[in-house]
Amino acid sequence: MGHSKIFLRNRALGYVSNHIPLITRYIKRRKENLIVTCTGNAFHTYSCSHFTLLSVSGVHPGEITCLAGDVYHVYTACENEIYAWRRGSEIKHIYKGHDCTVHTLLPFGPHLVSVDENSNVKIWDIKTEELITELTFNNTHFKITTLMHPNTYINKVLFGSEQGQLQLWNLRLLKSVYTFNGWNTAITALEQAPAIDVVAIGLNDGRIILHNLKFDESIFELMQDWGCITSISFRTDEHPIMATGSLDGHIVFWNLEQRKVESQLHKAHFGAVTGLKYLPNEPLLVSSSPDNSLKLWIFDLADGAGRLLRIREAHSEPPTIIRFYGNDGENIITAGSDSSVRLFSTISEMLNKSLGRASFNRKAAKKRGRAVEDPLQMPPITEIAMEVTREKEWDNIVATHSGLGTVTTWSFDKTRMGEYKLFPEKFKGNHNITASSICLTKCGNFVVIGYSNGYVERFNIQSGIHRASYGTDKGAHKGPVKGVMVDPLNQVVITAGKDTYIKYWNFKPKIGDTESLAKMILDEPIEWIRYHDESSLIAVALEDFSIILIDFDTRKIVRRFEGHKGRLTDACFNPDSRWLITASMDCTICTWDIPSSNLIDIFQIPEACTSLHFSPTGEFLATTHVCNLGIYLWSNRTLYSHISLKAINKDDPIPMIGLPNSVIEINDKEDELSEPELEYISPEQIQENLITMSGLAHSRWQNLLNIDIVKKRNKPKEVSKTMESAPFFLPTIPSLELRFDFSDVTNTETNKKFIVHPDFQSLTVFGKSLLSVENNNYQEIIEKLKCMSPSSIDFEIQSLSTDEKTSTTLLLHFMKMIYYMIERKRDFELSQAYLAVFLKWHGTTITETESLRNYLNTLQEIQSKTWLILRDKLFYNLSVVQMLKKM
Repeated sequence: MGHSKIFLRNRALGYVSNHIPLITRYIKRRKENLIVTCTGNAFHTYSCSHFTLLSVSGVHPGEITCLAGDVYHVYTACENEIYAWRRGSEIKHIYKGHDCTVHTLLPFGPHLVSVDENSNVKIWDIKTEELITELTFNNTHFKITTLMHPNTYINKVLFGSEQGQLQLWNLRLLKSVYTFNGWNTAITALEQAPAIDVVAIGLNDGRIILHNLKFDESIFELMQDWGCITSISFRTDEHPIMATGSLDGHIVFWNLEQRKVESQLHKAHFGAVTGLKYLPNEPLLVSSSPDNSLKLWIFDLADGAGRLLRIREAHSEPPTIIRFYGNDGENIITAGSDSSVRLFSTISEMLNKSLGRASFNRKAAKKRGRAVEDPLQMPPITEIAMEVTREKEWDNIVATHSGLGTVTTWSFDKTRMGEYKLFPEKFKGNHNITASSICLTKCGNFVVIGYSNGYVERFNIQSGIHRASYGTDKGAHKGPVKGVMVDPLNQVVITAGKDTYIKYWNFKPKIGDTESLAKMILDEPIEWIRYHDESSLIAVALEDFSIILIDFDTRKIVRRFEGHKGRLTDACFNPDSRWLITASMDCTICTWDIPSSNLIDIFQIPEACTSLHFSPTGEFLATTHVCNLGIYLWSNRTLYSHISLKAINKDDPIPMIGLPNSVIEINDKEDELSEPELEYISPEQIQENLITMSGLAHSRWQNLLNIDIVKKRNKPKEVSKTMESAPFFLPTIPSLELRFDFSDVTNTETNKKFIVHPDFQSLTVFGKSLLSVENNNYQEIIEKLKCMSPSSIDFEIQSLSTDEKTSTTLLLHFMKMIYYMIERKRDFELSQAYLAVFLKWHGTTITETESLRNYLNTLQEIQSKTWLILRDKLFYNLSVVQMLKKM
């Protein structure tokens, strides 16, 4: 398991429940019922009052296979291990001993009963984690499918089997009490009825048996028309109602006194109803399903039927499109295989919304209830486009559907499907035409749609009226239109076709204008296009798995990125359009640096990414993946840490990264264990034939020639006065105002004159260092000068001629130091500044001294030679820049 240089796993959104039945727990301290649902390798805890997500458990090493709970713990089984959790997130106990996967758990007083796939029953002491005893059943004769503890039956557990038999066991004595012959079909559900000794038994063939355990007699039998009984629950608020769930998503309510159907919730879920629980002594029923939803039903209608009170849901089929909505990066719009459009919040799960499922007749579907019948439900959504500008006034989201030419509109403000379905009149009767690409203009008024037959049409989204067509009577392209976009000013429409053409059209075509403004021919057919709203870059995916960047203004290809080994699924730009992030069916996500045209990050994921989008704030990368119901957030590490974005070698191994979990990963272990990147240290000299600058701030050397003017300008107008010294404790004078008594304070002179011995030379430390240089190695002195301020450097250069005995030697050494700096071709600007100040103060002395005058010619030769090298490089760069400007 590796790590990505740029992206770090953050968390997963959009998980509510799966096929594991929910459990309910009553917490006395909170005086509230809690609901626990499984989401794969973690479980969520919700409050019943507002369906608030209270906690998310830690991540299990694999998928959770069953759930159970009591007053103190939530018990989960993962493979052959069992975990006990407190407060929904803290592991208190781990039970190990099973040889295969555990599929059923039952808290039994101070003990925990577990059953694995080989029908081995183990009984654990909850506190000590010790295995007390175990039972073994033969799967051929009695394969355990479910179990329960009958009320008032001390130390006894009832086991249900796949063969249809029931066995009652005393777990304390490890003795079989009784065997019920059964009904020759698998028992799928067992539930204690409110009446003592009575158990409801759900069978695989749809029968529900109310059986008296004491007399081994069936009281009566019910038949569910929807097939297998997946779950059973009883009302406990003095209403003789039993609820049963089915594989088709229906919930049936049975009147136990009249022994008939009281009511039913048709299509309560889009998947099987695997979890049903009535809350104790309340007319409330909680249901869960593999369709990734959790619903709370209340029974307060006049006819006793139920209505939906609260709901937590997400995509029931894997989403295939994901886009951030707005500019704050807080909302994400997703759509996909279940034909629904949903809004997810990156701040709180409570802000998630559903815009509904696409329906051919929205009003008719609304009358039939919350669930949409199959004949009315539209095919999966393939592409969406949105714009924030007019969200309060009319529909601002449009979507295309698989195999349909109709484009649907949606309203973000009203959180529902819009009134209009956009489809040209000239295509009516032709059901083979599909909408293949779509674009919504920045003004929020127009929708441009590309079709599979090569036509490109423009509609007004407010009225749904057709406004314009692009191209000839035969269409804009010869083949499907794979991408459309409009510039921000509504001047130009760009279309990309499967015929390898990219064409530019006038947004408002004149009558009879059928020709494009310009067109480009590419080497390969086009898959799709993506663009950045605030730049002129267009990313075009080709069939050869490469992606090119086109400049909208110059209409030329500016970059080409190659490296993916599978079909490209999606791409997006980061907010400043310096990166292009691409996803492919080869299960990799790549980040390309656009200015340098290099691959700067790549990582592999377990399931291929189908869609991705970068947050407008640059905080998150959101992705969707094959066979995954959730959406995943990845943190951008460059926002809070220094990352070296060097180009990646093609031969480097690609790291594999698991998808984020429901828990926010603050400290990622992979990131902690990753090797820190070595900081790049620039060499002092890249090449010997190049001139190197010092890199010091301009203020350290630029004003050296004008240092006297700077000092004069900064000279204070008034002479600073020395403050009178005060004693530690200040005496005061008695008066109305606070005044200190300074009568006893003596004014001592702080400036003392120091006597200098006449034999000492009046040389500075810098001058003494110059005289002590050996073998013409002036590097240490140069480093000292770099650390000095401009005024100090000016003073040291002036002080070279203060001593008559050594002035000539000091001046010659300083000139040799300048020669040393120019010859090494380093610190070029410093050597020129120091030389200018040196000639300013000692020019006269140099002309009068023969040895200094002769060495000045040597210094001039090396300076001219070095300047010619620098001048040639400057002129070459200037000519290249001028040429690029003219292109």
